[in-house]
Amino acid sequence: MEIKILGTGCPNCKTLDKLTREVVEKNGIDATVTKVEDILEIIKYGILSMPALVVDGKVLLSGRIPSSEEIKNLLIK
Repeated sequence: MEIKILGTGCPNCKTLDKLTREVVEKNGIDATVTKVEDILEIIKYGILSMPALVVDGKVLLSGRIPSSEEIKNLLIK
C-alpha cells in the first residue's frame, strides 16, 4: 500500500503525517508513507484544501484531521 500525505508543511499537515505513521506502525499495516510538500505535485490530485490522505493514488480524505480510529478504518478497508 502506498500512502501519501499531501500538505505544504502546516501544523495540520504535520499532525496528519504523524497520526498516519502511528496507525500504520501500531496496526502492522504493510505500507509506505510519504509526505508530499511540492505544491505542483499536490495540485495534480485536485484537492481544494489540505491536508489530504491519498492511498494507492486515491484521495480518501482532505481538509481536516481525522481521528486515529478513522485513519485505521480507511486503511484497513
